[in-house]
Amino acid sequence: MAQYSRVRRARGGILRFIGSLSLKTLLLILILFTIVIVAVPAYRLGSRLGGHVFPSVTDFFYKLSAPVVPTPTQQPPFPGALPQVGSILYTVQEADSCDEILVVQMHMIDAGEVFTDLKPETVKALNTVIGQRCQDLQPGMVLPLSPHYPLMAFGGVVLKADPLSAQEVIPTPLIPVPAQDQTAIDCSGGCILTVRIAPNVTVRLIVTTSIPLHLGNWIWTQAMMPRKVLAGFPTYPYADPDASFDGMTLHACDFQVERIHDDNSLPCAALTPNTIVPDGGSWLFGVAGPSGIGHWRYPLKLRPGTRVLIWLSDVNGNLKFEPGNPVYRYDEVNHVYVKA
Repeated sequence: MAQYSRVRRARGGILRFIGSLSLKTLLLILILFTIVIVAVPAYRLGSRLGGHVFPSVTDFFYKLSAPVVPTPTQQPPFPGALPQVGSILYTVQEADSCDEILVVQMHMIDAGEVFTDLKPETVKALNTVIGQRCQDLQPGMVLPLSPHYPLMAFGGVVLKADPLSAQEVIPTPLIPVPAQDQTAIDCSGGCILTVRIAPNVTVRLIVTTSIPLHLGNWIWTQAMMPRKVLAGFPTYPYADPDASFDGMTLHACDFQVERIHDDNSLPCAALTPNTIVPDGGSWLFGVAGPSGIGHWRYPLKLRPGTRVLIWLSDVNGNLKFEPGNPVYRYDEVNHVYVKA
């Protein structure tokens, strides 16, 4: 009984002690108790999670802000043939002259200025191309007429890129930045691309573009072909039909990387010399089919692999194929272009 009484008295003393405390003191004790029981374990748990969560979040935002490297699209197969430089045949009519034939048949409005008696070497060069003296034309003569300042349309794989000029060195920043795409090629100042257009054929393509390039990208382009070099005739308008495409240097004027077309690329009329503006268009060599000129979606009903020569109209600075424009296919037997 004595022991029981001591327990009762002890418990009663504790209750009387608690009852003697003020409300503020009780609240303070409750807060301290909460900190010990709840906050400390929560702090320990948060510290452990933070060691994993915060680096992951930081890495996520670094990756989010880093530049996206485009994934190359599946490359189309190379066309079964390469474009072919060639001429069309024309039968001289009564009262025809060389200038008139070139203006009407070949859309060469400035023929009289390109081939002029003031520079006999230019008329001599034209006589060599057509195989007749312009002064001696007779009805019934058959003349080969070549497309002047021709373009070529093709696609290919970028193998190499060389800058046209030295690039400015950018200092390395002193603060951490997201990893940059070190494989991108900047051709905004101009590049000479080595492009494979057939399994064993590469060309050099001069291009200026703001689209980042990567080795292995598939590009599409229309480009001005090099012309035959004649002494004293820097504006000679015809390509050399015997020149090899392998190693040829062309100037791009309509450029696309994978699925991205460069809307700010150099227009073909800006390349010199040419007569696109006065002529109202340009001649284009290509190969029919989806892996060739078919990329431009011209309405040509030709068997894939057919070598073609077409006239593109200059529409507000853009070259387009319009209904009624001349279309020729290459005759592999006679080695001339005939109407398709």
